[in-house]
Amino acid sequence: MSVKYFEDLSVWKLSRELTDRIYKITGSGEFSKDYGLRDQIRRASVSIMSNIAEGFERGGNQEFSQFLSIAKGSSGEVRSQLYVAMDQGYITQKDSEQLMDDFKKLSIMINNFMEYLKGSNYKGTKYKKPPVKSMREEVEDFLKDYKKGTV
Repeated sequence: MSVKYFEDLSVWKLSRELTDRIYKITGSGEFSKDYGLRDQIRRASVSIMSNIAEGFERGGNQEFSQFLSIAKGSSGEVRSQLYVAMDQGYITQKDSEQLMDDFKKLSIMINNFMEYLKGSNYKGTKYKKPPVKSMREEVEDFLKDYKKGTV
């Protein structure tokens, strides 16, 4: 399957699903009243899917890898904040551990994607080579430039 859009990426799909779960778990009870932690964990979660999307849209593998690295860091940030939420009694240990496991899986997927991009010869659509001209086209272009006096 060819990937045309960031929405086609399984890593982005998982990040979207996990962001939805973060919004749901932070939207009720005491968690919803701790505005600082609630907003920070939501921003970190949104950052993951946003950086995957932005990196993909940049069109170059090196930039994409950089954005994936930021997304991976945000995944770690979410896990750290889940410990705070658990310690404060905002979520159960079971819910926290399940989410942490899922964010660890996401981090592994992001890391594997970064490794794949490092080893790929394809450098992204940003760096497509211009089409190759035939010898006749090259000569015609040269003659045009010659007549203009630019050569």
